[in-house]
Amino acid sequence: MHTWGQNLVDHPHLHCIVPGGGLSTGGNWIHARADFFIPVKVLARKFRGKFLAFLRTTYESGGLKFGGTIAQLQEPRTFNSLLHQLYAAEWVVFCKKSFKSPDSVLEYLGRYTHRVAISNSRIKSIAHRKVSFEWKDRRDGNKTKIMTLDALEFLRRFLLHILPGRFMKIRHYGLLGNRNRAKVKTCQLLLKSGRLLAAPGQSNTQELILKLFGVDIAKCPCCGQGKMTLKRRFDYNARRMVE
Repeated sequence: MHTWGQNLVDHPHLHCIVPGGGLSTGGNWIHARADFFIPVKVLARKFRGKFLAFLRTTYESGGLKFGGTIAQLQEPRTFNSLLHQLYAAEWVVFCKKSFKSPDSVLEYLGRYTHRVAISNSRIKSIAHRKVSFEWKDRRDGNKTKIMTLDALEFLRRFLLHILPGRFMKIRHYGLLGNRNRAKVKTCQLLLKSGRLLAAPGQSNTQELILKLFGVDIAKCPCCGQGKMTLKRRFDYNARRMVE
């Protein structure tokens, strides 16, 4: 979970990493297709529906408390009106291409997981009860600008992003969840050994060569009629033939 934007105001959003495949019931790793994920608009509306459904459930169970300028949301009619507005709005979801390597994953996550809302290098001056810092204006072509705030306003914005005690900022699901940790090792072994299955709809080597070059590698090179069948294969990692 990432709560801030470049100007330190509230901008809560989630960064999620989704594996490009998964384990089959038979214990094999299945690679996902290049376009395996659902369209972003469908994903956005699904996320919106789930989020608001849980929000309503929490409200009805008394788990939400409203104070200050939003105290009126404690009234059911006002809260329901807000929900209707949120359901009518298009939520934003963005899907990036897959990472090139584990190092890329760590570099990407490291920007958000164990850092505070602003680094010291972005603070350019502190003088006369004013704080000036660099920020990128996303609405103006990511141009780097200088923002100057009153010291108390700067502190207020910074403190918005100090999470409550015991709040779980990072969560793991699926294969990376605690109950499935043993399967992570299985996945690593399968990926290293090459025991992979093609994704549904993905061509195997024979079909791909036939499609690209018009050559059927399963056809007997002697008679040109019969079909060759696989009897054994060479396991590169074990350096031996296997059935």
